[in-house]
Amino acid sequence: MRSGGSAWLEHHADNVGVESSNLSRTTIQGESMKVKDVMKTDVKTVSPDIDIKKAAKLMSEHGIGSLVVVENERVVGILTERDILEKVVATGLNPENTRVSEIMTKNVITVSPDKSLEDAAEIMTKNKIKKLPVVWNNQLVGIVTASDLIAFEEKLVETLSSLFILKSPTLVGS
Repeated sequence: MRSGGSAWLEHHADNVGVESSNLSRTTIQGESMKVKDVMKTDVKTVSPDIDIKKAAKLMSEHGIGSLVVVENERVVGILTERDILEKVVATGLNPENTRVSEIMTKNVITVSPDKSLEDAAEIMTKNKIKKLPVVWNNQLVGIVTASDLIAFEEKLVETLSSLFILKSPTLVGS
């Protein structure tokens, strides 16, 4: 298992306009927030050849719901908890004898880091997916999930709400 993205980010930060030391900066004034602003760069990846038991153990150890499957430094699939439940557990396959490549989603939908969060949300909604690997020049550089978008939106609403809080009027001369 590898983690991808952080080394890429440090090397290519200028190309996509990201300050590697400050991924969570907001660009509210006049610009849409970009995927690169909220994506996680510590992406857990696996080879298509490992067995499902090992993959499930990695997911459990890291508290994550998916693994991006990479071969020759290219994204070739994604394995989710749902894949394991529906294609292994529910059908009675042996997780020690079943390879990731046998049950992973092969036609992976990805997004580039310079797409807007609205674009990412639309892609997720249109394709009924919750996890979206972020790819730049055919290299995995991050992942953004529906939960990431929701969490970010909540923080943004909370931040902006302070603009609308009414202060009690102060009486002059009291």
